[in-house]
Amino acid sequence: MFQINRLVKSLFTDHHILDMFRFIVFLVFFAMVAAKTFESPLTFDSWLRRYMPSVKPGSAEFHMRKALFEKAVEKVRAHNANPAHSYTITVDNKFAGMTKEESRRLLGYNKSVKQHTGVSSLKTSHNLDMKPVSELPASVDWRDSGIASPVKDQGHCGSCWAFAATAVMESHVAKESGFLFSLSPEQVAMCSPNPNKCGGTGGCNGATAEIAFDYAANSPGLVQEFAYPYYGYYGQNSACDASKQEEPVAYIGGFTQLGANNYTELMNAIATVGPIAVSVDASAWSAYEGGIFDGCDQEHPDIDHAVTLMGYGTCPKTGKDYWLIRNSWSPAWGEKGYIRLLRNTEEETRCGMDITPQDGSACDGDTTPVKACGTCGVLFDSSYPTGAGAFYADEHDRHP
Repeated sequence: MFQINRLVKSLFTDHHILDMFRFIVFLVFFAMVAAKTFESPLTFDSWLRRYMPSVKPGSAEFHMRKALFEKAVEKVRAHNANPAHSYTITVDNKFAGMTKEESRRLLGYNKSVKQHTGVSSLKTSHNLDMKPVSELPASVDWRDSGIASPVKDQGHCGSCWAFAATAVMESHVAKESGFLFSLSPEQVAMCSPNPNKCGGTGGCNGATAEIAFDYAANSPGLVQEFAYPYYGYYGQNSACDASKQEEPVAYIGGFTQLGANNYTELMNAIATVGPIAVSVDASAWSAYEGGIFDGCDQEHPDIDHAVTLMGYGTCPKTGKDYWLIRNSWSPAWGEKGYIRLLRNTEEETRCGMDITPQDGSACDGDTTPVKACGTCGVLFDSSYPTGAGAFYADEHDRHP
């Protein structure tokens, strides 16, 4: 830049011309940087090799995926070029070339759980020492306590409910016992009975975190993932295998469900109890890359996904508050498998009606619209396990 200035001074003596030239140079430099910023991080061919290597070049599917990818690229460019957005999106994930129907298979949550929980009497009332939100810690991140396992990937199976529940149980077991296990989502997904068809028919066809907690509390215990591996990645259900459940390591005694759409209760629970299973509208999450997300339809949220609330905080750069959410779409998605949702003190007034409760995974025969509040409906339904523990810890207590 200094060499350019010396050259310009030698060519121009008029300060106005000099200033104009400097301005043009600045615009050209800025345009080059901006153009580079909004380039797609991947070509379609490299995306295909990374996420769908089985697709044959030149096939009908190849051209269909390419059209979807190119459309996604244009969406990313337009979104990320807008400085008003508090989050960025990307095509560097498996969703960029998927159809809407394929993306929905990675969901699988009952939006009518309040009407039909389908669980036993092991559901208990919460007994929190409620405090005003202003008296709670300014930020909470349960990962800092060493009770969070690595983010997992549910694949093409609608087993988000099992992954969310398993992640929450892992954390509560670790919090109470000191043992952080990687528990088996396959056991929870394929062995949880769902007689009332709440959230679907179970397994890859959807259910609820409450269904998972109820199963765990009634079972002999939960086994580790290596003992009962995840076979549902490609969307296939399998029969519950009792032979893989002979060495349980952890258990819970029941679960607690918080009040619907109650910001103060959820804040107290996440601040003091531990990670919470929550339901959300994740229909617009697929391209999320980073930042504080606020891109859901707040008027008509479509509650369709179960995830794990791991904490909350405030972005130091923007001053915006957020919910810290763990997803089950692999650590390659979002912020290493996490997403931050916009949070504010008026969450209980940011409400909408889910007018399609039968769309996808609602309970059998339930067509009643439900009210969901908070960003992406995060306040709608939340629960956590009680009486969590580890058999190893119990043995240690009996034999000091």
